[in-house]
Amino acid sequence: MRLFALALLLSPTGAAFLPPPAHLGGGRGVAAAAGPAARTQAVFMHLGGGRGTAAAAAGPAARTRAVFMEADYYARLGVQRSASDKEIKNAYRKQARQYHPDVNPSEDAKEKFQTINEAYAVLSDESMRARYDQFGEAGVKGAGGAPNMQDFDLGDIFESFFGGGGGVGGPGGARRRSGPMQGDDLRFDLELDFQTALFGGEKRIRITHLENCGTCSGSGVAPGASVNTCSDCGGRGSTVQVVNTIMGRLQQQVRCPTCGGTGTVVEKYCGDCDGRGVQKRSKQLTISIPPGVEDGNRLRVRGEGDAGPKGGPSGDLYVFLSIKADPRFRREGMDIYTEMSVSYLDAILGSTLRVPTVDATVDLKMPAGTQPGTTLRIEGKGAPKLNNVNMRGSHYVKVKVEIPKSISGEEQKLIEQLQKLR
Repeated sequence: MRLFALALLLSPTGAAFLPPPAHLGGGRGVAAAAGPAARTQAVFMHLGGGRGTAAAAAGPAARTRAVFMEADYYARLGVQRSASDKEIKNAYRKQARQYHPDVNPSEDAKEKFQTINEAYAVLSDESMRARYDQFGEAGVKGAGGAPNMQDFDLGDIFESFFGGGGGVGGPGGARRRSGPMQGDDLRFDLELDFQTALFGGEKRIRITHLENCGTCSGSGVAPGASVNTCSDCGGRGSTVQVVNTIMGRLQQQVRCPTCGGTGTVVEKYCGDCDGRGVQKRSKQLTISIPPGVEDGNRLRVRGEGDAGPKGGPSGDLYVFLSIKADPRFRREGMDIYTEMSVSYLDAILGSTLRVPTVDATVDLKMPAGTQPGTTLRIEGKGAPKLNNVNMRGSHYVKVKVEIPKSISGEEQKLIEQLQKLR
């Protein structure tokens, strides 16, 4: 059995007026009378076969009793209880376009929009709708929720009434853009070897991009053909339509059907590019790699992206760099790291090491008594700073001391003698 909410209308004196007594579902009707000092008290009445609750108290201190009626979410959206999800969604979209505050500024419309939002929030959710069908409004109160806005795009409202996407800046979404549009930027991935990344160089690449048509110079118009202002829209690219709605007559901007929104009418389009003004071309470029680049750096080549439509400027080409690893070296910024194995005798007595660097092999003096894991530094033999080969980092050598797993008898005697000496 459900509870229904009946609203009270209050007079300026505070008296409450209810409709004349009516027999609801076989029970007695509800009457209300209130005095100047009336207080409002909520009473619940069961409809559909039970006996009604009468509220009748007259006099200066009379209390007015209101009967609250439960909301019918299906009725709010104007659908049957057996309506499908699609029917509920379509009904909501239809009413939302009609009562959205951006297109209907009246207070009644604002309240109506909130009520249909509440209804759609419940009926669009499968679990909440099931609870509502079983328990009524009490089954979904406090469950929160809002309309599924990914199912309903407010842009639909503006598109319907203003002819544009979103309506930002007022009704003019379909305005024709002025000035040439720049073409798209392009991306090219280039892999470099370790040495080229350090010291720079040149690489040849082949790209495919859009270039301005050589026949029409990017205009899309056949040579000698005329281009005239559209007579239907006066060059604006849009026309105004009047739409009859329940709220009255509304003006709606739409794309001009004659010129397609360009504002001009072309006598004849270019046959080489089919009026697009651009053609796809393959092109070879030589890319200059500056010294000191690292993995993930990108280079910009201006004007080598796609050409813009109707003679617009070209976008840029972005070359993203990835660096091949070198098994001999590890790079961190401007510094290079390597490891070198030495015998325990060289570590004890000291030695001169032949260390390969990114330039060439150099001599590095290892002092006597060098401990395992010691790092030695060669200054100025690291990676150059970006775009500056004269500024270099350092080369670091980590010493790994090798301990033999087996020695000869003579070596063992010598080591034992050394042990006794220490």
